[in-house]
Amino acid sequence: MAKLKAMLPIALGLVALGAIVAPRFFPAAEAPAIAAQAKAADFALPRSGDGKTVRLSDFKGKVRIVNFWATWCPPCRAEIPHFIEMYDEMKGKGVEIIGISLDREGDKVVSPFVKDNKMNYPVVIGNDEVASAYGGIRGIPTTFVIDREGRIVKKYVGLPAQTEEGIKAAFMKDIKPLL
Repeated sequence: MAKLKAMLPIALGLVALGAIVAPRFFPAAEAPAIAAQAKAADFALPRSGDGKTVRLSDFKGKVRIVNFWATWCPPCRAEIPHFIEMYDEMKGKGVEIIGISLDREGDKVVSPFVKDNKMNYPVVIGNDEVASAYGGIRGIPTTFVIDREGRIVKKYVGLPAQTEEGIKAAFMKDIKPLL
C-alpha cells in the first residue's frame, strides 16, 4: 500500500507530461469550423451518371440545401425520400438541393444508387477538398442550408429530427423564411 501511494504522484506526473507533450507530436487534423453566416465555399464536382461539372454557383440566387452523404449510411438513406419530395415541391420556387456523395468508391456505387432510389436532384461526387472547404465533415449526413446570398444559415450533423415526419418539417422550417 505504501508503494502504491509513493507511485501515485509519479504516475500523475507522467500523465500530465504526456498531455502537454502529445499535441506537439500528434497534432489534430482538424479543418477550420464553419461559422454561421459564413460564405459557402463554391465547388466544381462531377455529377453522378454523366460526369458533367456542377458548381454551387450554378444555383446563385437560390436557397440551397447541400447534403453530404454516402450510400452505405442509414441516416443518409432516411433523408433521401424527404429530399426527393422537397425537390418536387420546391424546385420551381427558388430552392435547390445538391447531394454530395462521400463514397470512396465514387460513381460506380453512387450512380446505380441514384437510379435505384429515383433521386431527382443533382448528386455530385465529393472529395476531401470539398469536405475540408465546408469545415471538415465529421459525420454524415451533414447538411447545410444556404441563403440566396450564399451564406450558411444552418448546419445539421445527423438527422434534423428524430422522426420520419420531422425530417422534412425541420428543413422546411429553415428554408421558408429564406424564400
